[in-house]
Amino acid sequence: MTLIRRSGLVLLVAVLAAHVAWAGNKANDQKTASVNLLVVKDANGKPVKNAEVVLHLIDNHGKQRQEGLELKTHDDGKAEATGIPYGKVRIQVIAPGFKTYGEDVSVDQPNLEITIKLQKPAEQLSIYK
Repeated sequence: MTLIRRSGLVLLVAVLAAHVAWAGNKANDQKTASVNLLVVKDANGKPVKNAEVVLHLIDNHGKQRQEGLELKTHDDGKAEATGIPYGKVRIQVIAPGFKTYGEDVSVDQPNLEITIKLQKPAEQLSIYK
């Protein structure tokens, strides 16, 4: 290999390495947050333990991404998630004996505190009563 070709190859490898390093740093610059959830009963404010909390990121087009995060509330009704990227997040809470809760929230600060009040399902109407 000639000296010019070898120098060109070294320069190409250096440029590619710099590009990969820059792209990696750009991905690491994305802001993330800690989301602290408190799930309580709407009727009396008591905590709901073992409620399933599902977090899904929402893309720029308003569509839910495939990947998500599933959590369970503790005895005190609390659940925590860290490393949640800034942007829209869809929160769903499912607990036996309660209506399913769903809402899209904007994550725009390092620590986000959210209280969710679960309601009992409405009584169904029937002509047979």
